[in-house]
Amino acid sequence: MPNLTRRQHLQLWPALAGGAAWPLGAARAAEPRTLRVMAWPGYAEPEVVSAFEAEHGVQVQLTVVDSDQALWRHLAADGGAGVDVFAVNTAELQRAVVQGLVAPVAPGSVPWVRDQLPRFQQVASIQGLVHGGQTMAVPFTYADMGLIYSKTHFSQPPRSLGAMWDPRWRGRVLAYDGGVHNFSLAAQMLGLSSPFQLSGTDWRPAVERLVALRRNVAGFYLHPEQSVQLFQRRQAVLMFANYGSQQLHLLQQAGLDVGYAIPDEGALAWLDCWAITRACRQPVLAAAWINHLLGPAASGWLVSRQGLANTTTHSPYPNERLLWLQPPEDAERRERLWARIVSGDRVAKVLAL
Repeated sequence: MPNLTRRQHLQLWPALAGGAAWPLGAARAAEPRTLRVMAWPGYAEPEVVSAFEAEHGVQVQLTVVDSDQALWRHLAADGGAGVDVFAVNTAELQRAVVQGLVAPVAPGSVPWVRDQLPRFQQVASIQGLVHGGQTMAVPFTYADMGLIYSKTHFSQPPRSLGAMWDPRWRGRVLAYDGGVHNFSLAAQMLGLSSPFQLSGTDWRPAVERLVALRRNVAGFYLHPEQSVQLFQRRQAVLMFANYGSQQLHLLQQAGLDVGYAIPDEGALAWLDCWAITRACRQPVLAAAWINHLLGPAASGWLVSRQGLANTTTHSPYPNERLLWLQPPEDAERRERLWARIVSGDRVAKVLAL
């Protein structure tokens, strides 16, 4: 939304919502209810939350997570009873569905899906969204995980993920602090047929690759803002962009001369969706939240403020060499081994777990 103040955004919201509003009738006069939302950084801007609270006479209890592990800690703590609606990528969504933590999205409960791009309306063609003939989540935003590089140090964009291991950049590389994605990177470097399925003989070379990566990096980050701070403080020249264009956007806003590249091996890519927990106390309100986030104001801020793509407009960074996330063979093992790698253990000690 261009050049509007927060007050103007709030005034415009009813007009933008149009026929997609969700009046709750007498509930407005009662004690404000609470909707418990779990989201990733930048997904629920203050204006988005305030407008929703004002429109529906409710309070939003927002929890921001910065890793899939943090998301699962909240979901697993009480079988999802502490969360009503949450943002999750399609790979983790499948895991949550299998564990019985997700309720189907009621047909017709999210009117703004009519404005989504056709490929996101065709939910049956998106792996993990439909189970037993029921839609389990609504697509929201997506990004590829490419390489962000300093244009001062790279005369040409890096062609391969191997640049992260290049000894020329020792101490100038940043990586994401997550075992699931990093083992997928290692699998790509090993040329495995699928980065999401390691076999028994693949684990040692994958660990060796990641131990070598640890020795080359200046630091690991969890959330987008932290990656910007590290990039500046450590004078980094190359970074694996777990948040894709969102990080590129933030770095450019900080005045850094950086570029973005999709490696020849292809880029891991995620599609985040909004899902409603089976334990949700306010399913109608949860669906209204999803609808609210697909509306033009929230979708516009996702692009203009975060540099992310939304599902209603064409991405400014289209690419075909994408490897959409799938459930890994053993997420817990990947994280357990990764924790030992980051702590400085040698290969043999890591594999002894």
